[in-house]
Amino acid sequence: MDGNTVSVERVIKAPAERIFALLADAGEHAGFDGSESVNGAAEKSVPLTMGSKFGMAMRGRKETLFLPYRTTNTVIEYEPDRRIAWQTYGLGGLVGGRIWRYELAPTDGGTLVRETWDVSQEKNKRMVISGSMPQRTEQGMAATLDRLAQLLED
Repeated sequence: MDGNTVSVERVIKAPAERIFALLADAGEHAGFDGSESVNGAAEKSVPLTMGSKFGMAMRGRKETLFLPYRTTNTVIEYEPDRRIAWQTYGLGGLVGGRIWRYELAPTDGGTLVRETWDVSQEKNKRMVISGSMPQRTEQGMAATLDRLAQLLED
């Protein structure tokens, strides 16, 4: 973990607009989530723009004894085909504040995609960054980028 963030990146052999289209539809998130914790959006198709709010049903994790829960997310950064980020809260805003950010940059052979988990505004930061959560999050993000590549590469 680098300060308040964990980031992973890889080149995906697809144009940025195709990648962004998946990222900017919350209804598609469960299909590429590498952490296997996203169960699905409250609605089948949820096109996102700046300020959009969307709900997400989350799966519990056996190893952490978390029960299924719901999050409320707000898009806080939005630059078509380049960047999208949302801030996540749960339990009516009592927990959360972490930011999930995707940045896309055209490069030789495709698009460099960087996913970042930013806990700078997390309400329970000490709890979230202690233990294995940052490492598990990094592994889940790497798996997410792998799944995006599997879905989009020709």
